[in-house]
Amino acid sequence: MKQTSERLMPAFFILGLLVLWEGTVRIFGIPLYVLPSPVQVAETLVQELPVLALHARVTVAEALAGVAISLVLALALGILMDCFPMIRQGLYPVLVVTQTVPMIVLAPIFIIYMGFGAAPKILTVVLMCFFPVAVSFSDGLSQVDAEYVHLVRSYGAGQWKTYCLVKIPAAVPALLSGLKVAATYSISGAVVGEWIGSQEGLGYYLLRVKNGYMLDKVFACVAVIIFLSLCMNGLIRLYQYLGMPYLRKQR
Repeated sequence: MKQTSERLMPAFFILGLLVLWEGTVRIFGIPLYVLPSPVQVAETLVQELPVLALHARVTVAEALAGVAISLVLALALGILMDCFPMIRQGLYPVLVVTQTVPMIVLAPIFIIYMGFGAAPKILTVVLMCFFPVAVSFSDGLSQVDAEYVHLVRSYGAGQWKTYCLVKIPAAVPALLSGLKVAATYSISGAVVGEWIGSQEGLGYYLLRVKNGYMLDKVFACVAVIIFLSLCMNGLIRLYQYLGMPYLRKQR
């Protein structure tokens, strides 16, 4: 009962905020172009769902491509930094510095060099998702128990075999932790790229309705973005739940 109440508490809190929001709009007669009510947003969401689904398909494709590229790069760089500590010492601060630059600043530069296609949007997603995955995976590799490494080495395993048998499997939980963060950011990264220059996608739709002061459609689009971000995070959690049952037993 205690676990159930703890899980339902956020839902009750959100429901209370929605009720307060709805009541405030109705009591004070706030116009639609200032603040739509949750009921108006829900009605608009149902009406605009076909259009939002078409734009969401583009955004999700860009997010998935960006996460996949980030994962491959993070795996390669994480192993490289673990093999060569000097590379980690020199590259790690650079990775931290890259996170201090706002993506909204870099996105126009990407469009100048790469055009208005999907490439600059995917690159924006990569830059937002690569850091948490690479850092989590690299930390996971560095925290592997040295006794396991010595054990497989004593049986004649080389460096690459040691990574395949011990280090990479042991670092998978840390990798998935980084992927959860990256997957949540991926939709936002694609939307930021679409803001700057695009003819389709949720970012394009959001910018268009914002310029028309159609706030009910703006909130409906934001709701779709939140839902997709949670779904991306949920995919990683589902893989972890199905593919790593021993973590369930630890919980």
